[in-house]
Amino acid sequence: MEVRITDLFDLGKIVDSGQCFRAALLPEGDYRFITGGQVLYIQKRAEETYRVSCDRESWERVWVPYFDLNRSYRDISGQIPEKDTFLRLAAQAGAGIRILRQDPWETLVTFILSQRKSIPAIRAMVELLSQRYGTALETPHGTLYTFPTAQQLERAGLEDYIACKAGYRAPYLCDAVCQVLSGRLDLERIAALPDGALIDALEGVRGVGVKVANCVALFAYGRTACAPVDTWIKKIIQREYRGRDPFGRYGAAAGIMQQYFFYYAQSHKEETA
Repeated sequence: MEVRITDLFDLGKIVDSGQCFRAALLPEGDYRFITGGQVLYIQKRAEETYRVSCDRESWERVWVPYFDLNRSYRDISGQIPEKDTFLRLAAQAGAGIRILRQDPWETLVTFILSQRKSIPAIRAMVELLSQRYGTALETPHGTLYTFPTAQQLERAGLEDYIACKAGYRAPYLCDAVCQVLSGRLDLERIAALPDGALIDALEGVRGVGVKVANCVALFAYGRTACAPVDTWIKKIIQREYRGRDPFGRYGAAAGIMQQYFFYYAQSHKEETA
């Protein structure tokens, strides 16, 4: 099936944006995305035209929200004032990135595991965890595995997570599984909370600090006012904004601006180191 996407949309930049760890470019030129038990193969065929592997109903129900296609990123980028020269540069470099609406459980676990790890190392760790504990999915491109649910991880322990390269993060993963299975952390219920309370609820998980909590709020719950700040972004804020928060002025678009910062930092490491 073919679909039209008329807003800013760049599959390569989305895969490289650091917000998801299972998306990939395949040798055949398709990009693969996985969310829950859904798999999408998508390839650009012409300007604004893409071939997708799903039917129309699945595209509208699953993938339009996933890619945040009901929001105009062109309009948002156009609202950056001329005086914010760095952000205008970053937005131009990152044009086509979108905030993905991912599964809260997978996002929580993967960002717990992401701490002090390179993106390739995170991807390898997430794939290993999925292969060992997830559910097999047969696709035209071979067998894939869903990201394991808390229930599927119930019998896994510290040693199992360490075997999946989790290292010191293994106890954090144990706590996340325990809290979700016990009901102490209800990932569906907290979706109704305002941003601050949502962040507080997520920080109740061992190993989840303000940065990881903001990542989960942004990438799983669509809280685009949340702007996670990591070491790369701190350096930019210090150098370009004299240490002053540049995101507050952008309100509900702050998290989108943060992604432009992050992508620019990752693609210009020598300049932003």
